[in-house]
Amino acid sequence: MNVEIIAVGSELLLGQIANTNAKYISSQLSELGINVYYHTVVGDNSARLVEAIQIAEQRADLIIFSGGLGPTKDDLTKETIAKHLNRELVMDDMALQAIEQFFNKQNRVMTDNNRKQALVLEGSDVLTNHHGMAPGMLLKEGKQLYMLLPGPPKELEPMFQFEAKPKLAALLHDGGVITSHVLRFYGIGEAELEVRIQHILDVQTNPTVAPLASDGEVTLRITAKADNEQQAYVLIEDKKREILDIVGDYHYGDNDDSLASKLVEMLFENKLTIAAAESLTAGLFQSELAEISGVSSVLVGGVVTYSEQAKTMQLGISAQLINRYSVVSSECASEMALKVREKFGTDIGVGLTGVAGPGSHYDQPAGTVWIGLAIGNNPPVTHRLQLSGARNTNRLRAVKFTCSYLMRELAKLGYKK
Repeated sequence: MNVEIIAVGSELLLGQIANTNAKYISSQLSELGINVYYHTVVGDNSARLVEAIQIAEQRADLIIFSGGLGPTKDDLTKETIAKHLNRELVMDDMALQAIEQFFNKQNRVMTDNNRKQALVLEGSDVLTNHHGMAPGMLLKEGKQLYMLLPGPPKELEPMFQFEAKPKLAALLHDGGVITSHVLRFYGIGEAELEVRIQHILDVQTNPTVAPLASDGEVTLRITAKADNEQQAYVLIEDKKREILDIVGDYHYGDNDDSLASKLVEMLFENKLTIAAAESLTAGLFQSELAEISGVSSVLVGGVVTYSEQAKTMQLGISAQLINRYSVVSSECASEMALKVREKFGTDIGVGLTGVAGPGSHYDQPAGTVWIGLAIGNNPPVTHRLQLSGARNTNRLRAVKFTCSYLMRELAKLGYKK
């Protein structure tokens, strides 16, 4: 099955919002082994939408539309498709009831144009909207499938995940299942990883293996098709072992794991507390850790010491040290880690300092990062990074490296992974 995704909305063409829906849908379809060959964006114009549909019908088995299902006059997706396919729009009673209940709960008057959102293409399989008003639709017309989804990502994503995706899987595999498992790697580039497992990629059939790089990390998605989930997981585990025998040294987690979540997990396991002093990352390291539920039992606190004065006033780093070595140095990172550990009384102190960019600082080029770690009573250790990305990319990569670096240093000291 080949797919084209058509996003409808003039705000996309004007650059007011990004087309994140197409990215999300494509990633979900890849798990089903469905090929997305084209992304199209059309403004709120019925004639141009019809042209886009006619083109898509020449090259796609499934056309997925996002947006244009709302109550206003410029929401014209289903009206345009209905006319194009010579289908009536009919009222879906369940959708109308849900919309009426929403307005009653809000103690608001429901206007007539809101009823429009409950209209669906006659003969379509209605996709319930549990997070908004306009339902989605899946319609077969001849050899082609048409899927209509709402535009807001908070509505589209759960609708696709829990309503649309199972229906597509059933259509494709007659009751079979498709299961995916993600392997996450850090410290190895996408190109090198692909070279190492090229023989696996060259002969893959079932399961399939798809690499993807993102912000200094690499993931491999293993997707298996089988009669049931148990059989699919057996296929996945066999392929996982084969891959990890080759590049297992760089594997840090699976599926929804992140470097931050694995670090927090390690801190939990070893009953360790942590504090951080951040300069170039300006609290981003602590923010990444704080996304993990229950982190308050290990993350005690921290400080953002962006300026020299803050490093002196908040941490007590001597002006002599800064004058001699500068704030972008191993010595400063080490002292930041020691001082913040002492200040918050934690087992671990982390110091992050450097030059995010775009310009240089203290004769250090953009992307220079020093990371200091003070673990227990052990002598502090530091590591220098030289990054080459944009400013905020450098900040995020510095945080990710810090998580990985700290986990490695803890393992060296004998702490449980």
